[in-house]
Amino acid sequence: MPNTGLNNVQDHRNLMEWSQAANDSQLPIDMRFNDGHRLSIFGYSFLMVVSTIGNVTVLVLLIRKRLKASSRIDVMLMHLAIADLLVTFLLMPLEIAWAYTVQWYGGDLLCRIMSFFRTFGLYLSGFVLVCISLDRYYAILRPLNFSGIDRRGRVMLMTAWIMSVVCSAPQAYIFHLEPHPNTTWYYQCVTYHSFGNSQTLEVLYSVSTIMFMYGLPLVIIIFCYASIYLEIYRKTKSTIALTFRRSSSTVLGRAKRRTLRMTITIVIVFVVCWTPYHIMCFWYFMDRENAQNVDPRLQKLLYLFACTNSCMNPIVYGIYNIRRKRDRVIVNQLSSLSKRSEGSTRKSIS
Repeated sequence: MPNTGLNNVQDHRNLMEWSQAANDSQLPIDMRFNDGHRLSIFGYSFLMVVSTIGNVTVLVLLIRKRLKASSRIDVMLMHLAIADLLVTFLLMPLEIAWAYTVQWYGGDLLCRIMSFFRTFGLYLSGFVLVCISLDRYYAILRPLNFSGIDRRGRVMLMTAWIMSVVCSAPQAYIFHLEPHPNTTWYYQCVTYHSFGNSQTLEVLYSVSTIMFMYGLPLVIIIFCYASIYLEIYRKTKSTIALTFRRSSSTVLGRAKRRTLRMTITIVIVFVVCWTPYHIMCFWYFMDRENAQNVDPRLQKLLYLFACTNSCMNPIVYGIYNIRRKRDRVIVNQLSSLSKRSEGSTRKSIS
């Protein structure tokens, strides 16, 4: 399994025994173009097109909306779209090109730079989701302490960007260009020799990467939304009302409920997309021998599925805003019908 949790088991970029990978004139299958590479090219190409269309559309809509009226959640959704576009325009093209060439032709400097950006967008996406969750937490549970929240939102977003840089920086160190020990014309951007002979350091770095990219954001997100729903439940139980719908309406306004549902859906998509891949990573750490026997195509498919998260966020945003516009149209139609009926009633009375 990779050192960063971002490649695949038995990947040609991270073989632990790379010095034994080519003892004869015929390169092994992992060092040649194979079905796994074809799957990567097709999958990332499709995701890149879908993600570009979706995220660019959402970003344009949010920018136009912000020019009319500023909103904290809209600003955070803009940063989420930017993070997804970084994944789309930096990670996906790199994976396509790398799968096509198999070995690395870009030199050592480009190897280090692109290794940094392979994780930067993924970190940023997770940290921005944390910002959104904390924003909803303070908006609903701490409304009286909401003064200066615009500044707090900017600080949270700035922290998300800085943390993404800090967490991605080691990538530029551990990945480097190195020739194959036996097939000297074969160069690869690898982590080989970066941890010396210590497998413990490799595992510690890999686990810390997964924790900051997935584990820590997940814990904070679960805490925020669990606290929100417990508070809503408590207030609903203590509110004397005829129905749950009516009592819940007193706890949260319609706009807050819609925003809360949208952000929760985005978080659920994040969890669903990334959980299978990270389960595979933890399995590799716990039982490397058996995990290495998993079909490499399945491993690549799990990472492809994780990257669909960048495509799903704009779809979720679009669904909720289309529903919002539809509800607004229905309300306007009912309002106009009500006015017409009132007008006809007055005429008949007069």
